[in-house]
Amino acid sequence: MLGIELTPEHDLDRLVDLGVRAERAGYDAVYATCHYNNRDPWAFLSRLAAATDDVRLGPGVANPLETHPVTLASKLATLDEASDGRAVFGVGPGDPSTLRNLGMADRRGLRPVLEAFKAAQRLWAGERVDHEGTFDADGAGLNYEPPQGDGLPVHVGGEGPHMCRMAAKHADGLLYNGSHPADLRWAREQVADGLDDRPADRGGFDLIAYAAVSVDADGEAAREAARPPVAFIAAGAAPPVLDRHGIDPDAATAIGDRVSAGEFSAAFERVTPDMIDAFSMAGTPEAVRERAIAVAEHADGLVVGSPLGPDLEASVDLAADALDGVF
Repeated sequence: MLGIELTPEHDLDRLVDLGVRAERAGYDAVYATCHYNNRDPWAFLSRLAAATDDVRLGPGVANPLETHPVTLASKLATLDEASDGRAVFGVGPGDPSTLRNLGMADRRGLRPVLEAFKAAQRLWAGERVDHEGTFDADGAGLNYEPPQGDGLPVHVGGEGPHMCRMAAKHADGLLYNGSHPADLRWAREQVADGLDDRPADRGGFDLIAYAAVSVDADGEAAREAARPPVAFIAAGAAPPVLDRHGIDPDAATAIGDRVSAGEFSAAFERVTPDMIDAFSMAGTPEAVRERAIAVAEHADGLVVGSPLGPDLEASVDLAADALDGVF
């Protein structure tokens, strides 16, 4: 599976054009990022559903803290209906830097994610839901059923060991926030533990590298363009991940503090070459392909994530060509 992430930091007309371009380039899925400080991803996905025919569509990823899980389930069901059964539910704990602005950073965790998509699956199957836990519901139900029913695929976004194992046991895929083969090797080990407890009737499971990719004929320009997403990744990386790559945790914390304060230029300037190497696939098409081949030893798929490159339109095509046949 080869997917692409599009971020609603651009106007919707351009985003739809990029999504159409991605479908023509051969991507299997388009994910829209979900951050309160960007444009609404559901408006974008709805328009993209009308402009495309085959590509799968979904949030990458929605979190059940900002939006009630029953409402999230209805949003996905609506997208599935609008796209004639092409929706995929990307769900995760959310970005800590932006959730900190909303006073929700301490509420991130595994349980809200698991409870949200389990309830969604029941709602999609036409059941009514009573729930007391990380959210409350009293006889909640949908007045319609999505085309895929409770078979609408769920891809959990996360990188912690418990989230990886939970996804392998309960979901259809893991969108692992990683671009380096060392991280995907570790993630595969966690997934293997979770698959040991997966019921046989739950079907297949995919470990998907959700990677920050920046590709351009000018390799240095591609690496410079990778600074913004790498800043967000470094700021949210767990201590074991930082240690795996020899990244100073104080440096990562300093970046996160500036992101939360809206001082983005200052945050991006603090990104080091080692951070770019650890947290992105950045460089020429040949360099990106070489890294992707190494990641493919451990992953079943790849999402080409932000920033894509210094020239968005060109990078959509460059990445598709560079990764042709790898996944």
